[in-house]
Amino acid sequence: MEDEMTESRNRARLAIMELSNMISVPMSLNAIVRLNVPDAIWQGGSNSPISSSQILARVLPSQSSADPENLQRILRMLTSYGVFAEHHNPNDSDSERKYSLTEIGKTLVTDGEGLSYAPYVLQHHQDALMKAWPLVHEAVVDPASEPFVKANGDSAYAYYGKKPEMNGLMQKAMSGVSVPFMKAVLVGYDGFEGVERLVDVGGSAGDCLRMILGKHPNVREGINFDLPEVVAKAPIIPGVTNVGGNMFHSIPSADAIFMKWILTTWTDGEVKLIMENCYNALPAGGKLIACEPVLPEQSDDSHRTRALLEGDIFVMTIYRTKGKHRTEEEYRQLGHSAGFPHFKALYIDYFYTVLEFRK
Repeated sequence: MEDEMTESRNRARLAIMELSNMISVPMSLNAIVRLNVPDAIWQGGSNSPISSSQILARVLPSQSSADPENLQRILRMLTSYGVFAEHHNPNDSDSERKYSLTEIGKTLVTDGEGLSYAPYVLQHHQDALMKAWPLVHEAVVDPASEPFVKANGDSAYAYYGKKPEMNGLMQKAMSGVSVPFMKAVLVGYDGFEGVERLVDVGGSAGDCLRMILGKHPNVREGINFDLPEVVAKAPIIPGVTNVGGNMFHSIPSADAIFMKWILTTWTDGEVKLIMENCYNALPAGGKLIACEPVLPEQSDDSHRTRALLEGDIFVMTIYRTKGKHRTEEEYRQLGHSAGFPHFKALYIDYFYTVLEFRK
């Protein structure tokens, strides 16, 4: 019994050491993206295992002071989280450690459209966002304003609006995440069939509408609805009309309304108002199609649950103290309170869920 208690205490101490040092993981991920390591290893699909020295020769060819040992230390640590695969013969003292990309690592490789998850990594670790993290406890002590606001004096969206480079990185990050998600939606969801007029709330540059119209020619008119200053910069897309406005005031009428990653950064009262405006813009039988992270009812240690709960704390810290990731039941109740009698959730993606509210 004593041995079991000692073993349990040892495991607990080890676990708290791992948790205490876990900042090494995202910051090392940030480092390898900044150094362009994934593209250097990938080399157009070869993904041949190479050493840290060989990586540096590709990413910093004229930097003689670059340190391959320090890069190897970062690669080894991220290997333990499945970002890289390590190739090493421990029986050969002269064997160099070499690294290739795993499926996780491949998400950071720039594809033919210039997209990847790399900008998403960089976007999360900009200085203004990093300044907010030591203040997470303030979201508990004083939820009236976000840790980001306490650290920077402005809301995140207002701050991005004043910093073109941050806004550009945010848009690139969102494209890198949304394009593969939308491809999955267009394969696994048939809810756009029969829709002739579709509004994308918060549609930004209109990328999602372009993809939807490309797959569903029955959608004769797409309305890209966003803030006036956003749609003013949106490109011209055949079949798409750019409309400026405010979703808290009103939303253009349509057979269906689409929105992606909008509701999670607002409070319950604000979400209800947005959904009421959607309800008023739809005919009988019309639907609101919302794509959002949806929390499981039970907490566990699965990668999915952790990713969703971590994202919830990110929203609380950066965007809105009482904005949040919600459960399926919470979304059902919000929809009902806004007037939608019918609701279903479709788990097409591991992180984002398609929520359909029908009038």
